[in-house]
Amino acid sequence: MAGRGFGRAFLTEEEKANRPKVTGALLRRVLSYLRPYWKQMLLVLVAIAVSSSLSLTPAVLTGRIIDEGLIGQNFRALVTLILMSLAVTLAANLIGVLESYLNSWIAQHITYDMRNAMYAHLQHMSQSFFTSHKQGDIITRMTSDISGVQQTISGTLANILSNSITLIVALAAMYQKNWMLATLGVLIIPLFIIPTRSAGKTRWTLTREAQECGDEINGILNETLSVSGQLLVKLFGKEADEYARYEEANRRMVRLNIREGMAGRWFRVALSTFASIGPMLLYLAGGLLIMRGDGSLTVGDITVFVALLGKMYGPVNQLLNLHVDWIRSMAMFTRIFEYMDMPADIQNAPDAIIPDQDGQGAGRTATDGSGSQARGRVVFDRVCFSYSPERQILRDISFTLEPGKSIAIVGPSGSGKSTMVHPIPRLYDVTAGSVSFDGIDVRRLDLGYLRRNIGIVSQETYLFNGTIRDNLLYARPDASEQDLEEACRTANIWDFVSSQEKGLDSLVGNRGLKLSGGEKQRISIARVLLKDPALLIFDEATSALDSISERKIQDAIDPLIDSRTSILIAHRLSTILAADEILVVKDGMIAERGTHGDLVGAGGVYTQLYETQFRIGKPGA
Repeated sequence: MAGRGFGRAFLTEEEKANRPKVTGALLRRVLSYLRPYWKQMLLVLVAIAVSSSLSLTPAVLTGRIIDEGLIGQNFRALVTLILMSLAVTLAANLIGVLESYLNSWIAQHITYDMRNAMYAHLQHMSQSFFTSHKQGDIITRMTSDISGVQQTISGTLANILSNSITLIVALAAMYQKNWMLATLGVLIIPLFIIPTRSAGKTRWTLTREAQECGDEINGILNETLSVSGQLLVKLFGKEADEYARYEEANRRMVRLNIREGMAGRWFRVALSTFASIGPMLLYLAGGLLIMRGDGSLTVGDITVFVALLGKMYGPVNQLLNLHVDWIRSMAMFTRIFEYMDMPADIQNAPDAIIPDQDGQGAGRTATDGSGSQARGRVVFDRVCFSYSPERQILRDISFTLEPGKSIAIVGPSGSGKSTMVHPIPRLYDVTAGSVSFDGIDVRRLDLGYLRRNIGIVSQETYLFNGTIRDNLLYARPDASEQDLEEACRTANIWDFVSSQEKGLDSLVGNRGLKLSGGEKQRISIARVLLKDPALLIFDEATSALDSISERKIQDAIDPLIDSRTSILIAHRLSTILAADEILVVKDGMIAERGTHGDLVGAGGVYTQLYETQFRIGKPGA
């Protein structure tokens, strides 16, 4: 009991500064998660009330055991009272088990509901949400914050009720026996609480400092014992410096741990002393009353007072710390609701359209998500885009991509090439102008229909930690073995897959780390092919690869752009020579357009890019 609650009894300076504003609306929203389980909550309240009351009964029976059984030398009464005490204790514990189970059941189901609601909401957030928020913060809201809610429900609420009932019943029993001793007992309680809170605050401060020091040590270990960190330390000859840094932090940790241990020791000495003083004062006052002839008070009654006083210490201490748990609980709810209340920037229009079979003009409202195969005609009409008002990324972009044709987008780094394709599947919405897909503004199309008909192969290929088959079937779960093989052959990866011991069932590792960059990229192309989209977008698909891997991927891409509507974004001009039209982007605008033959000798941006990549370094250049 002495060390209970040290880690949570005090608010940090950050928690004090960010203390949430508790409003009626917030409380109603919190209670809305409890409402579906009100029957189970009612059972929990009854169980807590009964269990808390029964848990004090043995202390009351102790007085009768002493007076009637021991002093009265009534063996039968002694045995009966002892058996009654054991039976009540057993009943209280059994009811406590039921209460714990119900508490845990309710808490788990509420957090289950909250996790599902949060995950569903995050799935519908736009790409800008994930690029502007730290991934660690998002995961923390999904895990730690919602898990903290579970502790609030199963711990804080139950503690409020059980501690309150324990105090009420104990005080009632004490005042029923003798009001003077009961009042003395109430005045003694602070003697237990003061050392607890004082020592607890000291230990909490030391624990927090030790945690910060531990974080520093972990940081040193992560930096210097990783493969890359060790290489850097060795190359710069910093072994002695890093050892000195680690040794100094380690010494501080030792000092803090010793101080924390001694603070706990002095606390236990103080608490043990005060714990002895309280009962002694009750024995002294009770003894004086008995000696003065107070016939209503017995030795057993004094023993009951001492036992009930001990039972009251824990509940009083926890209730005094309740405001800390309350603030932390409301802070967690506030953080969770903050994310849940963030609007999704990209949403289906209320009358979202799935085009009819001809893919033109008026369509039908999205219902079950079914629809015709799109043709893939893309029109940019005076499109402007910016991530923030102070910086314009795209300005007055207009072009048309006809079905079956291919357009390449090239330009210097940072010119806005990749940004140009983001509005097509509505990863972002344009800030001015419009993008249409098969003659309909993408903002009016059903998102499911739109994204099913667009396939993107990006520079940063992402594979799930599973087998090659798992990653391919992510695009089309009902694909047959023949479909998988055909997609792999088209993507120029089947020879590699078939050479593996387990073929399609070979593991790719976390984020595909067991594969080379070229192998991952070709698997991602096969995955997109299984999706069978009307529009294929290759976003710098070969920029991070060596020449051999680039050639293999290019061999896979070339037949695709001949047979499908395609957009190619490239830094290397060798990958876009076969495009029907090339758009040269500079400073967010289309600076030039035409075929390779038109542009290479025009003396503009494209000529500069071409000469940089192909002519510099050649004899006579």
